[in-house]
Amino acid sequence: MNGLMLVARREITTQVRTKGFVIGLLITAVLVAAVSFAPKVLGGDDSYTLGTVNSQQLPLQAAAPDTTFEWRAYPDEGAASQALLDGDVDAVLVNGSKVLTDGKIDDELGVLLQSVNREVKLGAAGVSIPPLQMQSVGADTRYESARAGIAVVLVLVLFMLIMGQVMMVAMGVVEEKGSRIVEILLSTVRPWQLLGGKIVGLGALGLINLVTILVVGLGSAMASGIATDFPPGIPGLVAAVLVWFVLGYAFFAALAAAFGSLVSRQEEVGSVMTPLTMLIMITYFVAFYATNDATGMLATVVSYIPPFSSMVMPVRMAATEVPLWQVGASMAAMVLAVLAVLAFGAKIYERAVLRTGARLKLGDVLRTK
Repeated sequence: MNGLMLVARREITTQVRTKGFVIGLLITAVLVAAVSFAPKVLGGDDSYTLGTVNSQQLPLQAAAPDTTFEWRAYPDEGAASQALLDGDVDAVLVNGSKVLTDGKIDDELGVLLQSVNREVKLGAAGVSIPPLQMQSVGADTRYESARAGIAVVLVLVLFMLIMGQVMMVAMGVVEEKGSRIVEILLSTVRPWQLLGGKIVGLGALGLINLVTILVVGLGSAMASGIATDFPPGIPGLVAAVLVWFVLGYAFFAALAAAFGSLVSRQEEVGSVMTPLTMLIMITYFVAFYATNDATGMLATVVSYIPPFSSMVMPVRMAATEVPLWQVGASMAAMVLAVLAVLAFGAKIYERAVLRTGARLKLGDVLRTK
């Protein structure tokens, strides 16, 4: 392990000292913060469509002059409830005593209705006024939009980081092989140490990027107020995302190193990496589909199948509630797949990395003793 960690330390220090890494990390942090504040900056004025059933319209405009209110009258609660379920109105005031909603009412609108209703009735009666009763006519959908947004962002971040770090592994292997530096390195360390150190080192850089995105994103969301709409369990989701990134990266990086060792020129990396790139893209598309149907049969089944589970399961965890045993089973299957791929990749790398010249065929390398 000393040799492996020595190589990993070399990879980390070499990359961290470059201006490209530092500038890229700063740009990433700025972009993540900008995205977090964008809804607040670009959101514009709030607007609500409200209904009434046997009730007078409340003078909400005077209390919130920057907000637009549209009122619609309904003959009974049945018609008002259907309008809520259809998304035609945000809330309905019934008999001046209760408010019908579809799920949890918007916090700002709820406070506004309660305060204005109390002021109106106090002015008329001058006595203690009970608060408006809030009643939902549909399922509690308070976190649906937040979960969907987190899932979409999550799959994009995992895809970009895994793809980027995997390509760095392949490029690094080819660079060392083409310049014959690998011959010098292998005189000091064993092939599995060199391979493992490169995967660990570049993976650590990916984790630095991921942690930066998560920390800046969550911090900006809290500062901008978006975090108030986040579902419970965000700390657990963040920890799970880090684990899934490590597993997904290890799986694809081992194959990237194996495929990269088959060529000696940087110009050939793209072609030799095509099968792996396609596999990552398919994994991404399946995970992106899961953001819209996280409880569907396809997303559920694929979330147990490596390497798709490395992106699909964290997306399912963000988009919906997933039982802990399902997460554990999926993670165990992914760990076994990673171990198998690491063994396979190490064998290919050891047999091919010192053979320069024309591109090697995978079948020939596997048959080599």
